[in-house]
Amino acid sequence: MKINPYGKTLNVAGPQVRAWRTKRDLSQEQLAAKLQLMGYGIGQKAISRMETGDRVIADYELLLLAKALGVSPVQLLGISDT
Repeated sequence: MKINPYGKTLNVAGPQVRAWRTKRDLSQEQLAAKLQLMGYGIGQKAISRMETGDRVIADYELLLLAKALGVSPVQLLGISDT
């Protein structure tokens, strides 16, 4: 049996993806387009589901999102190293 300490959400990075996306003044569609220009097919609907915690974010997707948003993967995880 799997126990998720974060409740019903399927990821912990979604709120940070949304926060950084809005800080960068990007819509979900614009972020999806940016990822597609980088050669990765992560669409707007997938981004929406990631941000709401309705979809798992794979490790490679976290790296791609971080690169597209110009932040580190650690920032998307919301982890403070202090």
